[in-house]
Amino acid sequence: MVAVLAAVGVVAGFIDAIAGGGGLLTVPALLSAGLDPVAALATNKLQSSFGSFSAALTFARAGKMNWREAAPMAGASFAGAVAGASLIKAMPANLLAGIMPLLLIAVAIYFMASPRVSAEEGRARVSPRTFTFTVALGVGFYDGCFGPGTGSFFMIGFVSLLGLSIMRAVAHTKLLNFASNIGALLFFAFTGGIHLIIGVAMGLGQYAGARLGARMALRNGARIIRPLLVTVSCAMAARLLLDPANPLRNAVMSAIGTLFAAPSP
Repeated sequence: MVAVLAAVGVVAGFIDAIAGGGGLLTVPALLSAGLDPVAALATNKLQSSFGSFSAALTFARAGKMNWREAAPMAGASFAGAVAGASLIKAMPANLLAGIMPLLLIAVAIYFMASPRVSAEEGRARVSPRTFTFTVALGVGFYDGCFGPGTGSFFMIGFVSLLGLSIMRAVAHTKLLNFASNIGALLFFAFTGGIHLIIGVAMGLGQYAGARLGARMALRNGARIIRPLLVTVSCAMAARLLLDPANPLRNAVMSAIGTLFAAPSP
């Protein structure tokens, strides 16, 4: 079982390094292995930290990271994730689950249609400082308390608000994602629930897979990143909508049922 989960980590790390969404594979795999939901989320943060660190390191070595701007953003993402994880029980998870599919579909449409998504730098609409205390802090908080789509939300912020090229946006996203993973992981480390053996085994797989994914992204650029981002965002939206507990799904099904219900005599 541990070997299979490590293999899942390799595949998830590869996908996550390019477009995010590795949790689509790892969280269901952890639940299938018999971990309860809290342990699955806690262990997922441990193993995904390996992958985000590996990808961020690979992009940094390739010169795609502006450390002067990225370091404060990473700090804000870390702080946001700690706060989000500490409030995880108080957050309206059902409400978030209902909103997320719509946001992820909007992200997919943006990356599919926007001319701002390219290999070239664009014009920044906000300052790095503003981005740090809004997007970096807010998405980090979201990652700590919920999680799906974190990489996509960081990406759209970097591209649309800071005007980064798609390659630099991916690089900075991995750094901020690593920071938010560590922030949430520290909270879980104090509250328990982390399965160390599984987490480390999957983490080693994540590290290797993320390294391969980051190298492929560096070689192929927007040609591979853009379509994979669209695909992963749509896949995450579909997965959330297929959950029987999702309130948006239930609302749509209820509306369809009402529409096609036979009129009473």
